[in-house]
Amino acid sequence: MNDENKPVGNDPDGNAPDERPAGGPERGEAARGRELPPLQGAAPASGAPDASEDPGAPQEPQQLTGRQRLAAGLWPPRVTRAQLVVALLLFGLGLGLAIQVRSNNDDSALRGARQEDLVRILDELDNRTQRLEDEKSRLDDQRTELETSSDQAEEARKQTREKEQQLGVLAGTVAAQGPGITLTIDDPSGTVSPDMLLDALQELRAAGAEAIQVNDVRVVARTYFSGGGGDVQVDGKAVTAPYSFKVIGKPQDLEPALNIPGGVVQTLEKEQATATVTRAEKIIVDALRPAKRPDYARSSSR
Repeated sequence: MNDENKPVGNDPDGNAPDERPAGGPERGEAARGRELPPLQGAAPASGAPDASEDPGAPQEPQQLTGRQRLAAGLWPPRVTRAQLVVALLLFGLGLGLAIQVRSNNDDSALRGARQEDLVRILDELDNRTQRLEDEKSRLDDQRTELETSSDQAEEARKQTREKEQQLGVLAGTVAAQGPGITLTIDDPSGTVSPDMLLDALQELRAAGAEAIQVNDVRVVARTYFSGGGGDVQVDGKAVTAPYSFKVIGKPQDLEPALNIPGGVVQTLEKEQATATVTRAEKIIVDALRPAKRPDYARSSSR
């Protein structure tokens, strides 16, 4: 074949010189092998799997609220042996503190009391202790007399009569006499209430009074005060000022009980009343109560 019939400038592939990719074969192959990235916001091609719908793709952890995290931390409970021991120790400590606080509160009434009240309480306790000791000594003497007496039956009858007299004095059915005091309360303005007279009676009883008479009314265990200022009644019987308390007992105990700071005398003076306490070696309490026979109760002794 002649050289004139050969296409001039053709490469072995049959491409014309002007059809050869610019930049040589290397650049052309790279251009053919490289694909352009999809445009921003463009929809994926039809049939292409979506990354968000891929079940095998990793999912982001769900965000929990503070309350959900707290509930997850508290339940189910996970208690170790050390935590259990600490909880038992704290329970024992709390129980001990509660007992200690309660015992301290029991004494709070005395801690908050005034000095005058504390003096009165101590005085009443001393008087009560002395009376109990005297009663114990008297009972011991009676037992000794019964044990050493040649005629125990006669001694027993004697002590029975003495006991009857004592019970009659307490019940108000027998007149009594002995050392004591007279408390006279003058109330010109009519401000003395039944409660004040009751307080005076309680103070006298606490100081060891054995027999008491208010005006002409015998005071017994069931005595009560009623009415109002200037119109006082004792056991339903009207009494008028001046109110006179005749009291049999130890004068050395009765008078200080009324004159202690903040006691009966000072309280009456604040109400524009006057209270006068007079000691005497012989006080006669002669107001009597009728002896009532019980309707149903009978002595059980045989």
